[in-house]
Amino acid sequence: MTNQAWKITAAGQVTLVDLEEPKPGPKQALVRLQAVSLNYRDILVMNHDPSYPAMAKQDLIPCSDGAGIVEEAGPHSEWKAGDRVIIQPNTWVTGFDPRDFDMFKTMGGGGIDGTLRRYLVWDDDRLIKAPDDLSIEEASTLYTAGATAWNALMHGLFKLEPGMSVLTQGTGGVSCYAIQIAAATGATVIATSSSDDKLQVAKKLGAKHLINYRKTPNWGNEVLKVTNGKGVDIVADVVGAASIEQAIRATRQAGLIRLLGMLGNSDEAVGITNSLLFGAKTLQPVLGAGSRELSQELADFLCEHQIHPPIAATFEFEQADKALEALKTLSVPGKIVVKI
Repeated sequence: MTNQAWKITAAGQVTLVDLEEPKPGPKQALVRLQAVSLNYRDILVMNHDPSYPAMAKQDLIPCSDGAGIVEEAGPHSEWKAGDRVIIQPNTWVTGFDPRDFDMFKTMGGGGIDGTLRRYLVWDDDRLIKAPDDLSIEEASTLYTAGATAWNALMHGLFKLEPGMSVLTQGTGGVSCYAIQIAAATGATVIATSSSDDKLQVAKKLGAKHLINYRKTPNWGNEVLKVTNGKGVDIVADVVGAASIEQAIRATRQAGLIRLLGMLGNSDEAVGITNSLLFGAKTLQPVLGAGSRELSQELADFLCEHQIHPPIAATFEFEQADKALEALKTLSVPGKIVVKI
């Protein structure tokens, strides 16, 4: 067994290094990672971006998402060799209260090494059975992208129900999951994106109404048109400040805007108080994607509805640095995955 990992050796730079061979403890498993899914957080961590609170230690192994096969189980482990598993990258095991999430105990950031390596020893209760119907590459996307979308739609101020409406932004990993989950639930999905080609991807995933926000900058009004002036029940907002006014405009009275990311920066002052106050609308961020229990809910839902998250591109392990560069452009629909 040869163990290797990519480490952050300078801001914006990763280097492939050799590692010692790990051994599992009594209630741990040695996982041979086969796929690592990349997330925008990985870029923030790699670049030592001050907007991400958990600054990376020196020589951190990046990335939080991964899936693989149990190579060896500890003497009292609940897992066995050959099990297909997904990594739960933090210590949040049960429940749905975000106060139980600890950002500084999450893989791929702060002082906790991540998944961009060949072998990993991990605690039993922080592994999830990979759904049989998903490829290992698809399974690797389940936590950060999938659980964030599931949390946003199913564990907010109110739960998404059939007949409700959802607005999504773009065709990144979280938004693709949100479209698929909402459509499978029986909700109407309105998708926004910067290009007509990406909107066709959203349509194939289940979106009913499509809005090109470059052609329609005031897309909040367009959402009101297609909802007969009502607005949507839930906005899955991955952009943040740059589009928050439009997102609030697109939300119905007493509706919910789930803040899931910060892909769009804005130096302009954003005046949202009146829109929230006089519409009784709620801004509710998602923190930490979710617990292992929440991730298992999502895994069961994906199996029940035969959902397969779209993979935009795959890279070999030796090309992981190029995969991270590709992620910076945010130009492809779906997830970027490193195969190991």
